[in-house]
Amino acid sequence: MTTYGLLVFEEAEELDFVGPWEVFNVSARLRDGADTAVLVAEHPGPVRCNKGLRVLPDHTLDDHPPLDVLHVPGGRGAREVQPHNPVVTDWIGRTAERAAWVHGVCTGTFLLHAAGPARGRRVATHWSQEDTLEALGDVTVVRDVRYVVDGNLVTSQGVSAGIDSALWLVGRLHGRDHARAVRRYIQYDPAPPYLADEPL
Repeated sequence: MTTYGLLVFEEAEELDFVGPWEVFNVSARLRDGADTAVLVAEHPGPVRCNKGLRVLPDHTLDDHPPLDVLHVPGGRGAREVQPHNPVVTDWIGRTAERAAWVHGVCTGTFLLHAAGPARGRRVATHWSQEDTLEALGDVTVVRDVRYVVDGNLVTSQGVSAGIDSALWLVGRLHGRDHARAVRRYIQYDPAPPYLADEPL
């Protein structure tokens, strides 16, 4: 059984966690419910995300089950607010030590840097924030790649790249054929990446 814990907070970028949440839940469904994915937040009430979507967490930082995978999304909250919240950064640091995998999307890497797991590692983040992250020091930003794997840390560029890295992760956990089945189920086929200039 794999338990995925997706951290949510004010001003989190919606698809940074909803995309992977879909991948993890479809993976669980195809494994006959052997796995579970839960949303975790500092407080029990609704969380308003970057573009206004409100979500209700399943657990708080103090009452969640043991997590095999810790997921950290990006967004303004990940860059500007939560890195200065010791309750959240301490929790990320402690939880990352116990989790088998840590998964960051977009500027969630900033929060993982502030909390510790990204320090001294090779990482990816949103293209517009690569210089800013690199300037923080003690991190190697890999550019022009959808996602980067360094040990048990998986980080990706923004938004849809989080789906790519989540699919890689479920493939690593449960096999490539399983990941391909998840991809087919969600009808995710990003190549070629842009067809709007051609009639279908």
